[in-house]
Amino acid sequence: MPSVELPLYRQIAVDAFNQTWRLLEKSGRSAEEDLAMIHMAHASRYHWGLVGQPVHWARGEWQISRVYAALERGEPAMFHARRCLEYAEKNDLSTFDKAAAHEALVRAYRVACHFDLARRHYDQAWSTAKGITEPEDRAVIFADLREHAEVLGIPFPE
Repeated sequence: MPSVELPLYRQIAVDAFNQTWRLLEKSGRSAEEDLAMIHMAHASRYHWGLVGQPVHWARGEWQISRVYAALERGEPAMFHARRCLEYAEKNDLSTFDKAAAHEALVRAYRVACHFDLARRHYDQAWSTAKGITEPEDRAVIFADLREHAEVLGIPFPE
């Protein structure tokens, strides 16, 4: 791969990730936007696979899982959440990335109605997230865990 393409691939990865996130946050997405969101999340992950590091691969898998969960497609959400956790553990990524991987599994298992597995990963996400030192990163994970706690009927410690 010529080095001149690397900055282009990196920019495509970033742009596709950010556009996917904008669509995830959009209310009232159309069916076409849902499909575009799937394609962009995969495109981002593909391009990170060419130019990124394990942290980018894990976060790409996390985003793909989140997209499928938002679309209530449990099987692909679980598949990509598992890949996220594999990258996080195999590459000893940050505490934030490990907690995010477990959070992705909570979300995916919830969508797939595997509530026992969702609760198990909730506990793992919670215990891992307690070790996150950056306040903004902790807040991101804990906000998602609060949402999961409500749905799973788990008391959320304040």
